[in-house]
Amino acid sequence: MTKEPMFPIVETTWGKIQGIRNGKIRMFKGVPYGASTGGRNRFMPPQAPQPWAGVRECIGYGQASPQSPIDLTFEYGQMIYWDRCVGPGGMGEDCLNLNVWTPGVGDGAKRAVLVCFHGGGWTAGSGNVPGYDGAMLALHGDVVVVSVNHRLATFGYAHLADLGAPPEFASAGACGVMDMVASLTWVRDNIERFGGDPNRVMIFGQSGGGAKVSTLMATPSAAGLFHRAAVQSGALLRHRTREQGTVETDKVLKALGLSARNIGDIQSRPWQDLLQAQAATTADFSPVLDGVVLPQHPFDPSAPSATANVPMIISTTLHDASLLLDNFDLTEAGLTAMFRERWGSRGGEILAAYRKERPNDSPFLIQALAFTDAARGSAMRQAERKAALKAAPAYVYVWDWATDAFDGRYGATHGLDVETSLHMYRSPSSGSGKAQGRLMADRLAATWVAFAKTGNPANPLIPEWPAYDARRRATMVFDTNMRVVDDYRGDYVRRLGG
Repeated sequence: MTKEPMFPIVETTWGKIQGIRNGKIRMFKGVPYGASTGGRNRFMPPQAPQPWAGVRECIGYGQASPQSPIDLTFEYGQMIYWDRCVGPGGMGEDCLNLNVWTPGVGDGAKRAVLVCFHGGGWTAGSGNVPGYDGAMLALHGDVVVVSVNHRLATFGYAHLADLGAPPEFASAGACGVMDMVASLTWVRDNIERFGGDPNRVMIFGQSGGGAKVSTLMATPSAAGLFHRAAVQSGALLRHRTREQGTVETDKVLKALGLSARNIGDIQSRPWQDLLQAQAATTADFSPVLDGVVLPQHPFDPSAPSATANVPMIISTTLHDASLLLDNFDLTEAGLTAMFRERWGSRGGEILAAYRKERPNDSPFLIQALAFTDAARGSAMRQAERKAALKAAPAYVYVWDWATDAFDGRYGATHGLDVETSLHMYRSPSSGSGKAQGRLMADRLAATWVAFAKTGNPANPLIPEWPAYDARRRATMVFDTNMRVVDDYRGDYVRRLGG
């Protein structure tokens, strides 16, 4: 019997690539699905990579899109390893690459495929972050896992069309979305060679990744490239308008000394200049509703009809807002004043309801919970609008299991369900390998695998999970005590105007 090689080779659309095997998992990293986005390709739709001769080594990560580094004093960022967004592949404009983890290549197995779009809003992050490693989920669920890098911020969403740019720049405000569609096209055309099934593709993402999934649900060119979708703490209902995109882009152009007269020079400037201008002006970028690539808002006024038959999972965490807060020394008196300042004469009554429900929580966590409930309505509306199509179900969960990392100060914070969905439990935020963290990873990973394989999250590790509807609003609560609660957090959301 011939021993399987350590360095498997797979032939892709544009040439052969070499990965590396670790036990039962084959890993291919930095696989190109598009050409470099620098020079004449900057702000243009993604181009196909040039075919290569021989075998291309894909053992290490590729470049991530240019982005500002995380502030080293940001403790939440430290907790989730966000200071390692760029990783060993570095950053640059040759960033249209993806990573594949699979239990087998060329074996005809046709496993379900899970494609992860990273968080970080529309401005930061990469598929190379340790928290997006797909090896453990591939091993646990006998599935293929893919993570994707694509253009971000200025490079992916600078809306130049209304600032005097030539017609070829018409889609610059949606380049990053076109990149994601190109990555899914690569999956469709190549994943069978990696043991995957192109007809069972699940896309998922948390935070900014969830916004990307929301966007792809309403992107006509993406329709048919995926068959299930999960949005974790990233429900996006509306895109930025052309007018809003123009305002942000103009900030960067002025910082670069560019105008309608010489706007074409933006393709020849070093990418470092663009990133510096973005950072100096604090310009905020996200996809622009251009009427072509993005002809409609994702989930407003209704869920997109083009993906009506795609089932969804939609979620939030109990304390999503805690990532943005650092007043850990908040006192009860300060909490009372804060509630009155934000909710006026109703503040005392609202705080009393929270205190009755959670008498032992710190003032900081009560604050974080209230701020989260005030924003949780977007996820609920997304689920309601999806369910209203009556074509494919939406399933809703809230992640209540808190981390004890950093003295437990952040609670069940934003992003805790990322590593667990990928069946990872070794980091402090996901349990440091302890039994309870492993159990939560087993539960969520089993849910992901079941959903990817069948379109239904049902599995033996969780209770029966009814689909969401506007009447019952059934919500799975992921915690030590797994349970389904009707209209979970809904009363607070409505009280706070969420």
